[in-house]
Order: sequence, then structure tokens, then C-alpha cells
Amino acid sequence: MGSERFVLTSPSLKEGHFMAKMQEFDGFGCNGQNISPELNWQNAPAGTKSFAVTVFDPDAPTCSGFWHWLVTDIPLAATGLAEGAGKGSLPPGSRTFTNDYGNKAFGGTCPPEGHGMHRYQFTVWALPEETLPAPDGASAAVVGFMLNAMALGKATLTATYAR
Repeated sequence: MGSERFVLTSPSLKEGHFMAKMQEFDGFGCNGQNISPELNWQNAPAGTKSFAVTVFDPDAPTCSGFWHWLVTDIPLAATGLAEGAGKGSLPPGSRTFTNDYGNKAFGGTCPPEGHGMHRYQFTVWALPEETLPAPDGASAAVVGFMLNAMALGKATLTATYAR
């Protein structure tokens, strides 16, 4: 936790590049495997006590984007999430919130057919508390608000997808 920049990397995602079919949602007209990619982070800011991970599509035709994954209370000892962690194999103590698909798991890409390229922002947040002070039933918007208000730092990796 030195002065180096807080970074997020993934062996299966590349900044600005197309995501794999395995990360596509299975439902809503999509037929992917809905597998969350491996995510790794390093150089968390001083004072970090936990992490959160979110996946957000700002290009969804909703007026408010689309939340694909919200995980908070990831222990400080964690340096990433394994591939497929979005199906429930998160570090002990982690908490998930309901995404815009209506479930508390990773929800893969599924932009409307012919809608063009969408950006998927995978963000790790460094937080000054072990537990995000949000009730379990908090909406994605409330969780996003709290993360932005509290974060000591964040690192984002943006991948793309289209159908």
C-alpha cells in the first residue's frame, strides 16, 4: 500500500476490447455462460479496510445505466476475485446487492441487439470501513452513491460488448 497507483487487471479482460461470450448473460435474449472474469488489484490506498467491486454499463438505454454486479465488504486481505466468483464463491464476509437483472450475483453482458457497442466498467473500490453502511436491501443506486461518497480510491477496467 505504497505510493504506486491503485490498479485493476484481469487476464480475461483488456481495456477497451471486446469481452468473451462466456461473460454474456444467460437470459433476457442472451445465451452466454454468465461467468464473471478474474479480477486482480494492487496498490490500495493507505487506510483501506475493505474493497467493493461493481460492474456498470453506462450505455444501457435506461436513462440510468445498468448495474451488472455489486459486491461490498470484500476483506482487506483479498487481492482479487477468481473467475466465476460471481456465482457465489466470494471471499468470506463479502456481501452482494441486487443487480438490475434482479439477482444478487454477477449478471453478464446483454446489450440489446443492434444497439451498438456498450462499455462495461469493472471497478474496484478501496473503502475506509470493513462494512459498507448500507442495508442489505439497498438499491444499486444507493450502493453506488455510498461508494462514490466514501471511496479512498478506485480503479476501473472498461471492456466492451455488442450483439
